[in-house]
Amino acid sequence: MKKAISFMMIFCMLLGVSTLAVNARAEQVNQNDTLVIYFSCTGTTKGVAEKLANVTGADLYEIVPAVPYTAEDLNYNDRSTRATSEQDHPDTRPEIGGEDIDLTGYTTVYIGYPIWWGEEPRILCTFVESHDFTDRTVIPFCTSGGSGIGRSGDDLAKLAGTGTWLKGARHSESISESELSAWVEGMK
Repeated sequence: MKKAISFMMIFCMLLGVSTLAVNARAEQVNQNDTLVIYFSCTGTTKGVAEKLANVTGADLYEIVPAVPYTAEDLNYNDRSTRATSEQDHPDTRPEIGGEDIDLTGYTTVYIGYPIWWGEEPRILCTFVESHDFTDRTVIPFCTSGGSGIGRSGDDLAKLAGTGTWLKGARHSESISESELSAWVEGMK
């Protein structure tokens, strides 16, 4: 550790940057209190989440399924697909893979997801039931080709059982950062 610090001090001196300034920047990064969480199979929700994180200066976290969804799993025209089966069984809780997120320090959390058959995907239920939203403001948002957010935000709030959940909104894939900024400002 001492070697790493010494190297950093030498590097900073060569660049003409004080280690105090570097340490202050590192502290600033660690003090972010806004997080954008999203689940996206096709990239649509991911795109909106990235724009929202950019507008709000938030950290970004992706909910990754332990078993990724394939195009066949998402075929809305086939009633036997994995996604349809999960949506038909409200108690289904798909497993989350990848790194978990610690919500400590975040006071504002945006949660984004696609709308599947008029509801949130069941993996969102897995996520909210696994985390404590006490003392956090949670703002759901969804993406959809035509369906609104419906009762999905209220359903997630009930499952979470903690946090202050605000009314969410549906956003199109083509929403601009200025439109997202206006949406965020409108909630204040």
